[in-house]
Amino acid sequence: MKESQAPISASDVPGEEPRRRIHLLIFGYSPAFTLRQWRVFLIAVTGGCFDQYDIALLTRALEQSQKGRRIAQAGIGPMVSFIKLGNVLSFLITPLADVIGRRRLLLYTIVAYTVFTALSAIAPNEAAFVTVQVIARAFAGAEATVALVILTEEVDAGVRGWTIGLLGAISAVGYGMAALSFTLINVLPYGWRGLYCLALIPLAAIIPLRRTLPESRRFEKSAKSGEHPTNVWQPIAAMFRAQPKRVAMMVAVTFLANMGNPAGVFFPMYLEEARGFSAKSVGFFYIVFGAFGILGQLLIGKLSDHYGRRKMGALCYLLPPLLYLWIYNTSGESIIPAWILALFFDTAAATIFGAYSAELFPTSHRSTAASAMRIAGNIGGALSLFLEGQVYRYTHSHWTAISYLMVFWILAPFVMYFTFPETARRELEEISPEAASSRSSATAQ
Repeated sequence: MKESQAPISASDVPGEEPRRRIHLLIFGYSPAFTLRQWRVFLIAVTGGCFDQYDIALLTRALEQSQKGRRIAQAGIGPMVSFIKLGNVLSFLITPLADVIGRRRLLLYTIVAYTVFTALSAIAPNEAAFVTVQVIARAFAGAEATVALVILTEEVDAGVRGWTIGLLGAISAVGYGMAALSFTLINVLPYGWRGLYCLALIPLAAIIPLRRTLPESRRFEKSAKSGEHPTNVWQPIAAMFRAQPKRVAMMVAVTFLANMGNPAGVFFPMYLEEARGFSAKSVGFFYIVFGAFGILGQLLIGKLSDHYGRRKMGALCYLLPPLLYLWIYNTSGESIIPAWILALFFDTAAATIFGAYSAELFPTSHRSTAASAMRIAGNIGGALSLFLEGQVYRYTHSHWTAISYLMVFWILAPFVMYFTFPETARRELEEISPEAASSRSSATAQ
């Protein structure tokens, strides 16, 4: 453990607080955090890891779960799709963070999604399983958004991108935890049901941490001001009333980018059916090279603090659709390195957008806005799969249909580059002042 000094942000208390950088194994050194910032970061990472664990487990243990509950083959796809729509319900929960506080809602959502994930183990039938999983997804989506917001508000302006990228990279370890746990499916008590019970582990971490997790200082300041909302409808209305341009440009980017969702979804099928790879080889590619995408979040997040969110974000949104166009319309062995690069920049773009979703809106409705952007992306992704099916009816080729959808994705970086403001190394109050105190600053857009 090494100590180092870092700039004090506007949210820090007066005086120099001890700061420490820690070497996080393959993730390298962390930013220089105060003890308060470490507490926020660690609980956010704990929640993030098990959120990703649950997402991965849904597909990894799908076959065993299907057999255990006697779910028909034809019902698997609709069931998984319906469960994933639970993320949309998170918008009913997340605005509470702008009313009752980030700390309380973060703790509540972590407890709720871990409990409902564990209940999946004892769900007696398909209806019960889908119900508890939908509820778990709703709380997990809210947890991920609130964790992003509280980190954005607490860390220093100069390392926000780095911190958000580090959060995403470490949280992705949850995927690996699910894969490792799945290898023990025949050893663990109750088999696949035992895998869902492991989701209760975060509770053991939250119980001792709940008293040390601080509330965001920016929320505390907002709660004492006249801008603080008193019900969940106020931050929703404020988001559209005070920041309509920013809402529109953010929704446009995430919606357009997620229209390229089929490119990644159909890639394993493409390798097997069109390129002749075995299922075992495809699995090997995802295990060995999939981790490369994690580095995209960490590296680009850090670079965005130095070179700027707008430029790095536009670059990261531009390259994946071009690479996927190459992948689905060429021959040769270049498709594998092209896919690795596409995965790298795609995950990096998500990190940049995550930073923007919290930075571009004031404290009074920051959580609400970040959740709305997450939902817009989910809707875009769902619609893209529907449109792919419709285009396929005319092209009779999934690969051609996917190529057509890339046109939408390619538009996203241009919207970002020409409409987004630069937020790197700027304090949140400068980027997104409260409307009530900045009516004369209409040019802040």
